[in-house]
Amino acid sequence: MSVYTIVFSPTGGTKKVADRLAAAFGQEVQEIDLTIPATDYNRYSFRADDICVVAVPSYGGRVPAPAISRLACMSANGAKAIPVTVYGNRAYEDTLLELRDTLIQAGFHCAAAVAAVAEHSVMRQFASGRPNQADLEELEQFALQIKAAMEQNSAPEQVNVPGNTPYREYHGIPLKPRADETCIGCGLCAEKCPVGAIPADAPSQTNTELCISCMRCLGLCPAQARSLDKMILAGASQKLEQVCSTLKKNELFLN
Repeated sequence: MSVYTIVFSPTGGTKKVADRLAAAFGQEVQEIDLTIPATDYNRYSFRADDICVVAVPSYGGRVPAPAISRLACMSANGAKAIPVTVYGNRAYEDTLLELRDTLIQAGFHCAAAVAAVAEHSVMRQFASGRPNQADLEELEQFALQIKAAMEQNSAPEQVNVPGNTPYREYHGIPLKPRADETCIGCGLCAEKCPVGAIPADAPSQTNTELCISCMRCLGLCPAQARSLDKMILAGASQKLEQVCSTLKKNELFLN
């Protein structure tokens, strides 16, 4: 048996959740990063006794499209999967259901599922600092419950999770990072962009048609040259203030 994390985590919050869940299984964890466009994801094949913690952020209540297409390339061969959605204290709507369905189509058995809260990747004042220590300890307890259910053969063949079909429509958000005159042209943002939306030969630019607003480039720019339109950001923050003000809880699904 091998334990894997299969993670789409442009800003790190989703990876932190997945790492804590996987660590509880007490084995060396192998990491598969879903944010690398050049990776041949068809080469990943699992065994029936493998355990895969598959974690994605919720973008507008949906799984990021690149994560869907890259997961679909893998050969599960009946491996056990724990679908995990991480969201910024608003709602995750159909994300967990869409992720579970994608994994089932790829041949995984989804034995349990988790929804976890992390700091909002765009408006970082929402769920600031999460997952915090209390969250991480709770996630570890979730994983131990899942592990026990697997060992007792009481985990479901396919876990039930909330969500609706058809999945809610999502066409992205207007917040697209742009570089200003302080860009030093290092190309790090272009190298690390999960969808190739930043030209390697012109890293100060952004292809807004390709950009999924994951905000990775903002966090890793050494010159802090990339930013969002402040007026649009302020308007979006005000719109989400009410729905994001209530503290959301992590959830375990293990029927």
